[in-house]
Amino acid sequence: MADSPLTYALLGAAAFSAGAVNAVAGGGTLLTFPTLLAIINPIAANATSTIALLPGSIASVWAYRAELGHTRVMLSRLWLPSLLGGVVGALAVTRFPERVFASLIPWLLLLASTLLLLQRPVARWLGAHPHEAPKASTITVIVLFQFLVGIYGGYFGAGIGILMLSTLGFMGINDIHQMNGLKTMLAVIINAVTVVIFLAEGVVVWKYAGIMIAAAIAGGYIGARVARRMPAVAVRYFVVAIGFAVAGYSFYKRLSN
Repeated sequence: MADSPLTYALLGAAAFSAGAVNAVAGGGTLLTFPTLLAIINPIAANATSTIALLPGSIASVWAYRAELGHTRVMLSRLWLPSLLGGVVGALAVTRFPERVFASLIPWLLLLASTLLLLQRPVARWLGAHPHEAPKASTITVIVLFQFLVGIYGGYFGAGIGILMLSTLGFMGINDIHQMNGLKTMLAVIINAVTVVIFLAEGVVVWKYAGIMIAAAIAGGYIGARVARRMPAVAVRYFVVAIGFAVAGYSFYKRLSN
């Protein structure tokens, strides 16, 4: 895909949609990453997608600020493993050869799409009835799990919101909007440290990132504001369909080369 007004329009539309989707359920990377992958290399696409979506997530956090006020204890437990995991994941992307990351793209897309598809049964299985305060052992397991989510988020990122939503019920959070606010805040922490590393490595393509940042901010804020009225199931299945299609195409390209 050559640079043209249509290219920038498609990138802006993908970023706006991704910002809104991230605010509702997560998985917006499945919209921006494939679009960027059509015009730049995998590492640059990953870095540019991450920095493009970060401001949109910050806008969503602002929209969820009331809900976040009720999750300070959980945030105090989970921000550090999120930060450290993001560092490890981002360094893995930039330190390993590009072919390593490229070979994992189909599997990462498949994993993220599957997580989105199984969001409800996974959430019911892991945390459907969080009526009691979490035990110390439960907190330890979730903190370690959050560190792994941070690594995955720093390395690729699609689906981390679903991973977090599936476990936050164990932390005693009953309100889905509070869970969404906390999930979005933790995603910001992971992506922020990832962006710092990507900037230091100079792998962001700024001519594409600029328009995508503006679009993602608008999408993230609007998405969070309408999340209570939005049919999240339809959004999730739309993103899942895109994710599986792109994963299938990626597998086809690898097998045909």
